[in-house]
Amino acid sequence: MDKHFALYLVFFTCYAGLLALSLAMDRHHAQVLRGKPGRSRRLALRLAGWGLLGLALWLCSLAWGWAIGPVAWFGLLSAAAFGLVFLLPYAPRFVPWLTVIGPLLALPPFFF
Repeated sequence: MDKHFALYLVFFTCYAGLLALSLAMDRHHAQVLRGKPGRSRRLALRLAGWGLLGLALWLCSLAWGWAIGPVAWFGLLSAAAFGLVFLLPYAPRFVPWLTVIGPLLALPPFFF
């Protein structure tokens, strides 16, 4: 796996996982999607969030091995959390779109 592509892929996977975990909370769900989540949606968002964070850890271990992978995962997780924390109050409607647009920006230019 290409290291640069893995870097972007893990970053946006961490971002999506943290976004799902934050949308499982009433306050952030109302801020972004205009309404409170139901019980089943809250559970689905929590499972998706933790699943995406686990997937990001596995992708890091594939790209850098188990010696460096968890360290890279924690660093990318921190960077994604930093971005989400500062983007959520100022552009709450843009926050979910970054999970769609971000991975497309990570693709190599020859795919376009």
